[in-house]
Amino acid sequence: MSVDLRRNPWNREIPEYFNVGSACTDVQADSPVADQVAMIVGDDALGTSNATYRELANRTDRFGQLLRNLEIEAGERVLVRLPNCLDYPTAFLGSMKAGAVSVPTSTLLVPEEVNYLAENSGASVLVTHKSMWGELGRELQDSGGLRHVLLSGEGPMPESRGHPQLHDLEQELTAITRWDEHFPTRANDPAYLVYTSGTTGHPKGVLHAHRALLGRLPAMRHWFDFEEGDRILHSGKFNWTYALGTAMMDPLFQGKTVVVHEGATQADTWLKLIAAHGCTIFIGVPRIFRQIVQYTTLGAGDVPTLRHCMSAGEHLSDDLRLAWRKRFDLEIYEGLGMSECSYYISQDKRHPIRLGSAGRIQPGHKVALLDENRRPVPDGNEGMICVAESDPGLFLGYWDQQDETITACQNGWFYTGDYARKDEDGYIWFLGRRDDIINTFGYRVSPQEIERVMKTHPDVSDCVAIGQEIEAEKTLVALCVILESGSQSGTKELLDFGELHLASYKCPRLVHIMEDFPRTRNGKVLRGRIKQEIEAHTGTPSISG
Repeated sequence: MSVDLRRNPWNREIPEYFNVGSACTDVQADSPVADQVAMIVGDDALGTSNATYRELANRTDRFGQLLRNLEIEAGERVLVRLPNCLDYPTAFLGSMKAGAVSVPTSTLLVPEEVNYLAENSGASVLVTHKSMWGELGRELQDSGGLRHVLLSGEGPMPESRGHPQLHDLEQELTAITRWDEHFPTRANDPAYLVYTSGTTGHPKGVLHAHRALLGRLPAMRHWFDFEEGDRILHSGKFNWTYALGTAMMDPLFQGKTVVVHEGATQADTWLKLIAAHGCTIFIGVPRIFRQIVQYTTLGAGDVPTLRHCMSAGEHLSDDLRLAWRKRFDLEIYEGLGMSECSYYISQDKRHPIRLGSAGRIQPGHKVALLDENRRPVPDGNEGMICVAESDPGLFLGYWDQQDETITACQNGWFYTGDYARKDEDGYIWFLGRRDDIINTFGYRVSPQEIERVMKTHPDVSDCVAIGQEIEAEKTLVALCVILESGSQSGTKELLDFGELHLASYKCPRLVHIMEDFPRTRNGKVLRGRIKQEIEAHTGTPSISG
């Protein structure tokens, strides 16, 4: 008897053959949801567009055949640089249907960065928008391995200079009337390659297998709260691993409807989209939830269909969680993961949320907290979060970095480099990277613990705690703060607040008021960069304390 893996998240047996592109489109196109809308894209300039599962299966089939017609073989890389649009899932999932490896990347990257990714991944094909090719073409025109560029969007085709060859994506797809079955990929074959910040100054490629989608089944059960007829609004861009999973692969695999936006946004944009499309699940990052609370007066009555909210990327402060709960009568459920193994720790509706905790290890994942000797630590002790190498959601390895892969994966475990404590009830208390943990006067202090408390101050919009070495072997807890607009609080008020609400050894001793924090292109705070800026610029007009 066959097993429907979409409906049985407890089943951890991975089939020999599995294809992400087909699992997210073909299965649904041959089911009662075939004519249900799979994706809705609200574009400020182009209006609203959508595609049913039958249409999405058709477009991805055509895209896969287009790659075959261009003599792209299984395993070759297809770089995707597009805004949120229907062509994104067409290219991302269609590439995998052809056995190729999808390489999603951000539209915020400058041409030199795109060129690095193209060369590092050895991409044979680039899929991008016609409006973007002008600047990209000057950088990529002579890129050695890039053979074809598929251009999305309306308007005239740019002039082709011969290499790489330019193709109008929509015209090419329309001309295809017959296509082969999807390539018979094995579950362990490469499926997609995502790039994350590296330690060498260059992005680092993280290669995932087709089985990664099955490895996300626990999150679909223990972070999402899927019900029949769900519509999921995600505030992110598809290039981000967070959105690729929770706004594309996960809901499409489950036969749901996804709503995304392209264009300028304001705080109320997301609530308007929820109301307009009857969305039941909203997914974002803490900054989005905070903007909604701070800059709108809308509440639960304005979004009556909304019943489940999810956040990841950064820790959600207690004050924001409580403010959202008061305004919308809903919890925000956090997830914790990383590019190498997606989300494996989360809060869920089956267990009460404990303020400050990241939630619990999702059933189905084998995760341990290990000490320096790679032995499990007792409950309440600090240990490195390690994921079993047998986990189907774990990556295949770092692209073209075998030594780094071997270092990270040893003795049956993937060493995440993140540290945490687990209490006697199974709740995980995240501490962060070893480099982030503050050593002050013999105490080890988690910056997340300090930030969680200091963000409850009414004048603190955001904050980051770091260890600032003021002289040899003397490190103080320093708080970098973005104040609310119009705030009158200063250093003394913030220090006093810390002394009132934190143990003495955790209290900030220095405060730096900043206009913003350095972030990744996806909005994640760069803690190391903040520390560098503090060391380099303390006392200058941009940073004061």
